[in-house]
Amino acid sequence: MINIPRPNKNIIEEYLVKWDNLEDHYIWQESSLDKLFHKDYKSNTDLNEILIKCSCLNDFYSTNIFLIYPVAKNIYDLKIDKRLKQGDPSLVNDIAHVTISGKEKVFYSFASKYCSHHNNVEFPIYDYFVDKMLMYFQKRDKFSNFKSNDLKDYVKFKNILIDFKKFYDIDEFNLRDIDKYLWIAGKEYFPKKY
Repeated sequence: MINIPRPNKNIIEEYLVKWDNLEDHYIWQESSLDKLFHKDYKSNTDLNEILIKCSCLNDFYSTNIFLIYPVAKNIYDLKIDKRLKQGDPSLVNDIAHVTISGKEKVFYSFASKYCSHHNNVEFPIYDYFVDKMLMYFQKRDKFSNFKSNDLKDYVKFKNILIDFKKFYDIDEFNLRDIDKYLWIAGKEYFPKKY
């Protein structure tokens, strides 16, 4: 039976140090994405630039998007820059839903990553490890009122993270810090078996 320590200031700080000392490939990937999203291609008004950002995210994060163009075109058509700047959480759900060959696909984790790389304070990343950690603490401590499916609705997901911060009295950390903690701890406590 897994027994994960209750989140507190010291534990979060410990995991943030672990984040800062990730293996070289993580550091270089994040550095490359920061350059791409914040220096080279800040806006989302050029489909070529969106395609490059989508391709890099898909590759670095293994988000399993088999056809990038429709995803990039959806982002382009949504004209997202104002909503990104405002931190509109409904944007993630809008980006996630894409029609490919007449079928609706949902690239939820990818969409959270795309938004987060533009504005990481307002858009925490949803992924497998974060989900596992939040469900663990929900079952154990009942820190918020939600069910597993609620994590797949980004507006609810973000509010769940805010509840997490309040419940564990770790408000001094921003959502990106909480995201980093949950991801690294999730990798430790719930490793994927490949």
